[in-house]
Amino acid sequence: MQTIRGVAMGRHGGFQLLALMLLLLAEPAWAQGLRWDMPTEYPRDSMPGAGIERFASQLNTLSHGQILVTPSYDAALGLKGIGLLRAIEAGQPPLGDSFAGPLGQMAPIFLLSSLPFVATSFEDALRLYQAAKPTYAAAFAQHHQRLLYATPWPPTGLWAKHPVLRPADLAGLTIRAYDETSRQVMDASGAKAVYLSFADAMPRLKDGSLQGVLSSGDGGAGRRLWDFLPSFTAINYAVPLSLASMNEATFDALPQALQQAVEVAARATEAAQWQEIRSRLDANYAMMRANRVEISPAPDPTLKQLLDHAAEGAITAWEAEVGPAGAAVLATYRAQH
Repeated sequence: MQTIRGVAMGRHGGFQLLALMLLLLAEPAWAQGLRWDMPTEYPRDSMPGAGIERFASQLNTLSHGQILVTPSYDAALGLKGIGLLRAIEAGQPPLGDSFAGPLGQMAPIFLLSSLPFVATSFEDALRLYQAAKPTYAAAFAQHHQRLLYATPWPPTGLWAKHPVLRPADLAGLTIRAYDETSRQVMDASGAKAVYLSFADAMPRLKDGSLQGVLSSGDGGAGRRLWDFLPSFTAINYAVPLSLASMNEATFDALPQALQQAVEVAARATEAAQWQEIRSRLDANYAMMRANRVEISPAPDPTLKQLLDHAAEGAITAWEAEVGPAGAAVLATYRAQH
């Protein structure tokens, strides 16, 4: 195995890279270069933030500077959730990274990775993603986009001012949910769930109208939460995904060499993201404890039973909404699990 400028190359990788370089040299019309913004609504040191930075670096290198990607964090461009997907569909910006859950408004298959208690380990989450990847790609194609790569998040837990360990701790708590399914699950478990993007949740935490957040403890996202919610209960709700996509027309307009550069950068980024997540959880927990976050490793069995029951209803509702093709993806994963 050879590594060239951070890209792992297989048995025939050297020949592929040589062919890519020759094609690039044969395209003088692109010498002036392209400049693309690539936004995410999450902080720079969150998993999605690390992903867009990694992809930008890979593509800048592989294209020999003919494509310069500028990462944008914390919804700095004003784009988040479904709004970012629509902006990429319009080509402004040409690519970006979106948390998958809110995209369920456009296609229910995007809710798959955040279905409650379906895939709670990184290994299971990767298997579920591999089973669903063609269906994700087809859903993006319906919105004139290409799926570039997936970024896994650490397992989702509950942030609050005090540990949420029993049903009584959850009852009546106003909690930010990150998609429609999690809103249904939290409501059915006794909370008052509000479906908000991460960026929109922050003002609600500051004014006190939000008392809890369903999220991982990842990177900068955790840092922004612990100032308001110093307790984290590891309910292991899901290992959700963020998905990076690119406007199809923008990709199709590229010469072959630059299309190959985009594809190679996407594959390298996805492999690195799934590798990094394996050490990320311990690093996050260490950072959280250093900042006096109280981490509760598991809720009381009575709360777990309540959440499981709510999850069953939410999954059944999702299967009815997503249709036979989407439900078949989940069934295939479960059969192999």
